Amino acid sequence: MITQNIENLKYPIGRFNKGQKYTLNDINLNCETFAAFPQKLNELVNNWDDKILAVNYRDGGWNGRQVIHHLADSHANCMIRFKTALVDENAKVKPYAEEKWAELHDAAKGDIRPSLLIIEGVHARLSDLFSSLKENDWQKTIFHPESKYIYSVAELQALYTWHGKHHFAHLKLVEQNFANFKP
Repeated sequence: MITQNIENLKYPIGRFNKGQKYTLNDINLNCETFAAFPQKLNELVNNWDDKILAVNYRDGGWNGRQVIHHLADSHANCMIRFKTALVDENAKVKPYAEEKWAELHDAAKGDIRPSLLIIEGVHARLSDLFSSLKENDWQKTIFHPESKYIYSVAELQALYTWHGKHHFAHLKLVEQNFANFKP
């Protein structure tokens, strides 16, 4: 029971399922969701203050501020990964220490506005790039050395679309936890 609750808190929308095939319709829906994410995120956190940003979404999990900064870090990396997959032969992901990045001062204490701008900019740039891709571009691949997995560009796009929804759900838990424990 406790394990299931932890799993639900860690993955409130479920885990990403690798190995699926993506139709052009799936890709177009992911493009729309990906493009809309920054506005949806801004609407959620626009009026958050330091008190709510300091709330964790679960015991042992990041606080709201760290989740937002992680989204910026991750999605900035995602832009590099997409471009690498599209132009490099034998493309390979460069992993980064996301847990350690979340502990750095800018993520642990910094203002969220620059990260919201990064997310907005990265999503705008990638949405523009996505609109220019041909069907065969979505089949290009990139290797992730930590997971030893090869992602197609279509699957990578689905992963980062899921990633936004995943952490948005964490931020909704932050909001819920803040409301439950507000004095």
